[in-house]
Amino acid sequence: MPQASCSKVDTMMTKTVALIGTFDTKGEEFSFLRDRIESTGLQTLMIDVGVLGAPPFTADISREEVVAAANENLEALKTERDRGRSIAAMAIGATAILGRLFEQGAIHGVASLGGSAGTTIATAAMRALPYGFPRLMVSTLASGDVKPYVGTTDICMMPSVLDIAGLNHVSRRIMSNAAGAICGMVASETAVALDQKPAIAATMFGVTTPCVTAARHTLEERGYEVLVFHATGIGGQAMEKLIEDGAFRAVLDITTTELADELVGGVMSAGAHRLEAAGRKGIPQLVCPGAIDMVNFGPEETVPAQFRSRNLYVHNPSVTLMRTTPEECAEIGRITAVKLNRASGPVTVLIPLRGVSAIDKIGGPFYSQEALNAYRQALRASLSPAIRLVELDAHINDEGFALAAVDLLMESLGASLEPKVAPIPRRGTR
Repeated sequence: MPQASCSKVDTMMTKTVALIGTFDTKGEEFSFLRDRIESTGLQTLMIDVGVLGAPPFTADISREEVVAAANENLEALKTERDRGRSIAAMAIGATAILGRLFEQGAIHGVASLGGSAGTTIATAAMRALPYGFPRLMVSTLASGDVKPYVGTTDICMMPSVLDIAGLNHVSRRIMSNAAGAICGMVASETAVALDQKPAIAATMFGVTTPCVTAARHTLEERGYEVLVFHATGIGGQAMEKLIEDGAFRAVLDITTTELADELVGGVMSAGAHRLEAAGRKGIPQLVCPGAIDMVNFGPEETVPAQFRSRNLYVHNPSVTLMRTTPEECAEIGRITAVKLNRASGPVTVLIPLRGVSAIDKIGGPFYSQEALNAYRQALRASLSPAIRLVELDAHINDEGFALAAVDLLMESLGASLEPKVAPIPRRGTR
């Protein structure tokens, strides 16, 4: 990969914000943003990802360098005038350049301005940076669905309100605010000992909160740091990515509800690869069928027509839950077993026999012993004998269930944890 030619990379003495953009079409706006950032005492590093026109100033890292980092040829891109291919090439090159700068410690934050092309290129590069690194995207697309640009990261998306086409009293104020935002992020950055405590990932939904909260408090008392992910689809994806990155010692996967959405077609699926990363990494995992009794949709009127006659529960005006059938629960059990059978590390499956969510309990709107039994039977039929299966005569939100979950996970980690209350009798342990 080519090395940046700008002396800023090699000689800077203060923190530096990388500005990445199409300077041929938005040079005036980036000049204004650069000046506002530098007025605070920070440095900037300008990375040009434009293709066709001439930029109004010399970038610190030229478009030629960016294209070369993607193993492409700038003149060929200019000749072809294929917008999609040019955007893809610049995104690949910018990702490589930005990653190298981060590894060198040459940048401490990154910001950009853009429409659809600029946003696509800049956020692709930003997504490759680690969690917590200051990233700001001022975009014409920021007030809509930003999932394609943010993904599972913590990129800060800021609406530009106006198109990024010239300076005026509104755009100057917005860009000044953007400069203040990225400078504030960079200035507030503190050194964090990432491995100060061993970290455990946990999954939670509103209907499994008591269980996960009790487990988290117990684990924290034992010296662990617990990172809780909201099992809303994007939460599961974020956890899987961090597991792949080696961020966790173990996983307390209490809430596998995203499997139900993936199977049935709800709005909170975490994708086809949920429940796989921990197995590939070989780290201990404890898995529960938390909230598999439900599939998530938006407002009641948005529930697909084929599901209108099903058992629906309006959780709030924005979320409608649909009870999974015994057949669907059986398939979730089979899918869970197939995924866990591939794991290279220790796995425990823990099943609460009195219900898997706050509304799946005796007298609750989603209570169904038939559905839970279908899950259990399908899981048992497919689960490898090498995987420990424990069933407790408890509800998932009972305190004793949470303590038992922690105890079992600690056993997998090779540690001991004495329960603080009398353990609930276990059934079907193998």
